[in-house]
Amino acid sequence: MTRWKYKLMPLFFIGPAVLLLMVFSFAPIFLSLGISFTDLTLIGLADWSKINFIGIENFVKLFKDKVFLESIFNTFFYVLIGVPLAVSSSLVIALLLSMVGKWLSSTFRLIFYMPSVTNIVAIAVVWGFLYNQQYGLFNYLLSLINIQSIPWLEDPLVAKFSLIILAIWKSNGVSMLIFLAALQSIPKVYYEAADIDGANRWQKFFKITLPSMSFATFFVTVTTVIGWLQFFEEPFVMTDGGPLNGTNSMALYIYQRGFEYNDFGYAAAASFVLFIIVIVATIVQFRFRKKDQTL
Repeated sequence: MTRWKYKLMPLFFIGPAVLLLMVFSFAPIFLSLGISFTDLTLIGLADWSKINFIGIENFVKLFKDKVFLESIFNTFFYVLIGVPLAVSSSLVIALLLSMVGKWLSSTFRLIFYMPSVTNIVAIAVVWGFLYNQQYGLFNYLLSLINIQSIPWLEDPLVAKFSLIILAIWKSNGVSMLIFLAALQSIPKVYYEAADIDGANRWQKFFKITLPSMSFATFFVTVTTVIGWLQFFEEPFVMTDGGPLNGTNSMALYIYQRGFEYNDFGYAAAASFVLFIIVIVATIVQFRFRKKDQTL
């Protein structure tokens, strides 16, 4: 009896967490997959007899939908440009903060972290003014050195870069804290031994600091890639996907089809495509991490 009690005791503690994970994580995935094979709309939610099984029709339509294909291109553009910039800028900020005094480090840590906890609507108001083509601060500063005004949010390509800059500014705080924690956990004896061996600053950075922060870098990269694949708030509040769908991301497209066009089945199919992309991107990163550890 005592033996069974010890075996069942861990299940008693992890059971509620596993149950919550099943209900709020796995169940929506399978529910979304089921909905993607139907023509579910708002009417169908009120009367289930109006829901029809249409097989893979939504998926076939998706990959013929130019707006959806454009949103996939935009999403990969955000990931390929935004992720390296976001990770590297967070690392640089953390390194600089680790070199200054405690008071200065605490002050700038607060300044860099503030955007991460600021409401996105307030951010949109401020950055909307900064990016305004006629009255914005950025174009005013450029006019002082005789540079023509830039259509920050009016040109599709420029608007993508504008949103990337905004998103990096907003997300740097959390990643910076993770890197700072990793930096502080590196034993000082490593650097003392390197000093005795005559290593310079760059050699210590590449041979001690970067390898010691490999797990933090991996964690920040994985979570940043997932976040940028689900890029939603910035295009939603700043451009609503425009101009000419030039800033429309997959997550915003799913929202538009589901809640603006009342096409839940179609939106569920798009969300499942995004889910597959996120899973594949995460598995690839874990494979690279495992391969790197075996070298």
